[in-house]
Amino acid sequence: MLSASSTNVVTLIAADHLDAGMLSEAADRLRDAGLEPGEHDWLELGIAADLQFQGQIEAARDALRSVENLMDVCVQPSTNRRKMLLVSDMDSTIITVECIDELADYAGIKAEIAEITERAMQGELDFEGALRGRVALLKGLHRDSIQQCIDERVRLTPGADILLKTMRGWGAHGLLVSGGFTDFVAAVVDMAGFDSMAANRLGISGEYLNGTVDGEIVDAHEKARQLHKARQQLGLPSELVLAAGDGANDILMLEAAIEGGGIGAAFHAKSVLAEKANFAIRHNDLTALLFAQGVRRSEWVMG
Repeated sequence: MLSASSTNVVTLIAADHLDAGMLSEAADRLRDAGLEPGEHDWLELGIAADLQFQGQIEAARDALRSVENLMDVCVQPSTNRRKMLLVSDMDSTIITVECIDELADYAGIKAEIAEITERAMQGELDFEGALRGRVALLKGLHRDSIQQCIDERVRLTPGADILLKTMRGWGAHGLLVSGGFTDFVAAVVDMAGFDSMAANRLGISGEYLNGTVDGEIVDAHEKARQLHKARQQLGLPSELVLAAGDGANDILMLEAAIEGGGIGAAFHAKSVLAEKANFAIRHNDLTALLFAQGVRRSEWVMG
């Protein structure tokens, strides 16, 4: 029996099916690394389980990298798992699309814009310069295209609403921070159930986009600042923060969560972000973030 004060926990979430043999293999990997695995606890039979262990968290992460092709693996302290602040990116994280790419489709330039977006999310381009350049190409697009795009293209990523409803059920605060635009972000706040938001504002003259971004840019630094601001306003210890994103402009936000002792989750992310995260979701939907917090499927708030 492991001492409760000295134990950490690995959460294993299968890409397909998790069985006793896979749990045993994970325990063996920990043991081979000089760690002491303990009991396992099913969060959902055949899907996700917690495995207690004694030893260094980084050593456990290294030991389990070889099983990440079969499952998502989250390693963390066994205390303070249920987070009270969720700070998430929007595009390709909470929703399935990149809104600026979809909006560009209404201007007939999606391919051109999407190529720039991809390079920016990979960290190959300066975020602010890439954003202003793409917005300039949208000059002259009718403002009604924004709502049309929301109605026709914007859909929640599977698990997003369950994640928000479940976390808010225990009193957590949801903050949606995006390098995208306020019209889209406000709609997604309502769709998913966030409490607050920060985003960029498209410049509009009359009925048409004027090709500019109004005000200060919400970039990687601003996302991290919004995280710290929200945590301080809520009076939360730093280990109760969960940040999630998918691209290079989420690095500082995730690092802020990790440095404070919380979770920085990369969701089906670009490699530049995944390598910085302390939890990389490669196989599952956003409900993996509930399993990582030790929440059994029977406790999820559905519908």
